[in-house]
Amino acid sequence: MKKLLNTLYLTSPDNYLSLDGENVVVLDGNETVGRVPLHNLESIVSFGYRGASPALMGACAERGVDLCFLTPQGRFLARVTGKVRGNVILRKNQFEAAHDETASLKIARNFILGKVYNSRWVLERALRDHRIQIDADRVSQVSQNLHQSLLQIRECTDSAKLRGLEGEAASQYFGVFDEMILQQKSAFHFEGRNRRPPLDRINALLSFVYTLLTGMASSALESVGLDPYVGFLHSDRPGRVSLALDLMEELRPVLADRFVLTLINRNVVSAKDFFIQENGAVFMKDDARKRILTEWQNKKKETICHPFLDEKVEWGMVPFAQAMLLARYLREDLDEYPPLLWK
Repeated sequence: MKKLLNTLYLTSPDNYLSLDGENVVVLDGNETVGRVPLHNLESIVSFGYRGASPALMGACAERGVDLCFLTPQGRFLARVTGKVRGNVILRKNQFEAAHDETASLKIARNFILGKVYNSRWVLERALRDHRIQIDADRVSQVSQNLHQSLLQIRECTDSAKLRGLEGEAASQYFGVFDEMILQQKSAFHFEGRNRRPPLDRINALLSFVYTLLTGMASSALESVGLDPYVGFLHSDRPGRVSLALDLMEELRPVLADRFVLTLINRNVVSAKDFFIQENGAVFMKDDARKRILTEWQNKKKETICHPFLDEKVEWGMVPFAQAMLLARYLREDLDEYPPLLWK
């Protein structure tokens, strides 16, 4: 159970929600483990299957408190909203901003700022912890280049140029990604990003974890009432969750990339966990995928201090915090969308 701003998150799959007078009561079996005044909440997000009492659902619907249900793994299930009110205004603001080039650029720029900033600090962390084991001069030079890119991105007023800056920064970052692979170098050699299909073991891992992160971002956006298919950086395309892809950009380096590096450097995965098809495509075996999912769930339970909220949150809650901040910005409660800036 975690209260973040005006949202109550229930992270235990065994929690059941009920109403007692003016309070939301959180039950674990027959034991009360939490009690929060309903009038203090804007939304409730539950990661579990036990659900909520009809009385609480009715009270939430009547008072405009979003009640959102996700699986314990974070997949969106349903939302109880009652009469159409706040969310439709939020989505209208989202659609208007998505079709306004200036407004869209302002949000997209902050997504990319977060991505490049976090990419740089992944490199800086590698320099701090493993300077002797890596080509420190090469990694340091790329870090400085990314710092210069941040200055250009902040001043960028053209969407095409922004995408060019993002692409160049990503190319430089992945150009030294192999330096951060400290174990199993012969089995996990990285020469650059490739996908559809992945052509080496590292790209197979990255693509799989990026898919997990996209799912988290999509559920987070659904939970606050935003449409995950209408983005500001990625163009609209049938079936593509463009806004979820936007939101995950700033989280890729610190959550997905570092997780993949940990899997390799701690020997959680090895060459025998993959198979190569005749066309050169590389895929993971089922038992490896299950092992990685277990590690991913453990990773999501680790805590950080959110740099903007100045509160301790689990990594698994970070996409939900960022989605909430984006919704607040679109409601004009914030002057600017604050990306996650990690060190």
